Amino acid sequence: MPLARMPRLAALLAPSDAEGYASPEDVAFGMAFGFDRQGLLTIDVKVDGELPLLCQRSLEVFVLKVRRHSRVAVIESVEAQDEIPEPYEPVLVTDRRLPLVELVEEELLLAVPQVPVAPAAETPGLPESVELEASPETRQEQTHRPFAGLAGMMKDKAET
Repeated sequence: MPLARMPRLAALLAPSDAEGYASPEDVAFGMAFGFDRQGLLTIDVKVDGELPLLCQRSLEVFVLKVRRHSRVAVIESVEAQDEIPEPYEPVLVTDRRLPLVELVEEELLLAVPQVPVAPAAETPGLPESVELEASPETRQEQTHRPFAGLAGMMKDKAET
């Protein structure tokens, strides 16, 4: 299925004029329809593809490999979502129609991170190693106790 048919996903992909742009390819998908023991219409959805994304750290295009498998149950009203058992995700249909492209697009949208960062992107300006734990002496020196003498002052005032 061409990525161009998925408008919500297309807005998250690397722009076509970006340097190093990899043109969007098709994604492969498979769906198996059936009924479970409760009589629910279920769909096993498998999506496999590559998404060109813009790294927010380096501003370079990278490819995110996506391989997802989900099990969904078809519902016809919002109220019915509470009756769907745990292993399934509810999918609402309208007029007894379910656009398969929207189901594939939803799976891909779930795979895109909120902030895309290429795995090989370096963190600029940060030291190579950071000491995370201070020594006991350093911790005591850094502790600032503004009310440390208050207990003594209160005790002296109470005695007078």
